[in-house]
Amino acid sequence: MSNPMDQDNVILNQKDYSSATVLSSAANYIMNKEKPFTHTFRTYIRLRETGVLNLRLWHSNNVDSTWDQGVEAKGSEPGGDWVIEAAYVADGGQEPQGQVIPGTQVAVTFDGESSKAVTPGETFWSDEAELDLAEGHYLAFTWTIRTQHPGKSYPFNVEGMLVTAYDAPGDLADRESAEGFAGSDNLLVLPSYIGYRKKGARRLVFLGDSITQGVRTAKDGYEYWAARIAEGLGKEYGLWNIGSGWGRAYDVAAGGSWLKKAKQGDEVLIVLGVNDLDIGNRTADELLRDLAAIIVALKEANPEVSILLGTVPPFNFQAEKEQAWRYVNREILSRPPAGTDRVFDIASVLSMPAPHEHLIRPEYMSGAEDPHPNGIAGQAVADAFLNWYGSGI
Repeated sequence: MSNPMDQDNVILNQKDYSSATVLSSAANYIMNKEKPFTHTFRTYIRLRETGVLNLRLWHSNNVDSTWDQGVEAKGSEPGGDWVIEAAYVADGGQEPQGQVIPGTQVAVTFDGESSKAVTPGETFWSDEAELDLAEGHYLAFTWTIRTQHPGKSYPFNVEGMLVTAYDAPGDLADRESAEGFAGSDNLLVLPSYIGYRKKGARRLVFLGDSITQGVRTAKDGYEYWAARIAEGLGKEYGLWNIGSGWGRAYDVAAGGSWLKKAKQGDEVLIVLGVNDLDIGNRTADELLRDLAAIIVALKEANPEVSILLGTVPPFNFQAEKEQAWRYVNREILSRPPAGTDRVFDIASVLSMPAPHEHLIRPEYMSGAEDPHPNGIAGQAVADAFLNWYGSGI
C-alpha cells in the first residue's frame, strides 16, 4: 500500500505494527553512479523478539539529514528512480557470515508483486511476510536493487557500520550461500522501518544525530544507549531509532522526510544540536529556534505526543562554540521550548565535572581524539535515562 509524502501518518495508520529493531536506517547519503547498475545487499539484524513473526517493511525514498556541507546529500532530498528486483527475509543464523539458513528465505512482496519500481520521494509499504526466527539468531534481510539511470538513485546510511552487512554485484537476492558477497563498509542499505505485528506497544521515537544512532560503538554489539534503553524498557515499547550521522536540528525543522518519521511517536526523545553548532555553524539562538519549531510541528501533528528534550551532549567544543553549547543547555534546562514535556539532561551524564562540563569524560570517548560516546557511555546514559524516565520528573 503506497502512501504519498504529504501524509504524515505513514506509520501510525498501521497501528498493529511495532518497530522490530533498535538499529537506525535513517538516510544521510544517496547513491550516485555514472552508469546504471544492479546490486544486492544482505544485512544481519538483531530483532527485539524472535519466534514466528509477521514482518512488514516501510520505506521512504528520501534523504533524511544533510551529509557534511550538503554537496553530496541534503536533508529532504528525494531519491531517484530505482527498482527493487527482489527482497527476502530469512533466518541468518547465530553468526552473520554472509549466508542464510537453507530453506528459510521468505519473499517480501509489494501489492502482491515480487518487484517494485520506486519513484522519487515515494513512500510505500511491503506486504506482510511471516518468518520463524530461531531464538538467538539474526534476521537476514536481502534485496537486489537496480538503478534505471546514471546519477543519483537510492538513499542510504554512510556512517560506520553498526551491524554486519554484505553486498554483491548482480541479482543474488535469492542466493542462500555467501558466494559472491563481500563485507560492506559505510554502506547500510535498508528499508526505513522494519515492523512486526504487535498490538499495543507504545511508540517511542529517538530523534538525533550519530550520538543517538550509536556511531563508533561495537559492530553487532547493540551497546549504544538507544539499544540499551530499549532493552531496559522491555518489549511493550516499540523503539524506532532514527538517529542519523551528521544530522542537525535544522534538517528536521525544514519539515521534510525526517520530521515525518519523528511524527510517528507517542513519545519523541530529541537529542540534537552538536552538528548544528559544529559543522552547521548555527548560533545558539538559531538552534533553539529550530528545536522550538520541531516541537511545535510534532505537537500540531499529535497534540497528545510527549516531547522529551535532551540537552546537547558534550563534544569537546572550544571558544565560541563552547559558549554557544553552554548557553543552549542553560536555556533547555531553565526555559525549554514551549511544548516540551520533560527534559533529560544527557549532557550531565557524559560531561566532566565543572568547570569542564563542555568536555566528555575520557572513559566515554570512542577514541583518544573521538568524542563520540562509546559502549560504556551507552550503558551510563541508559541507566540514567531509565531512572529518570521511571521517576516522572
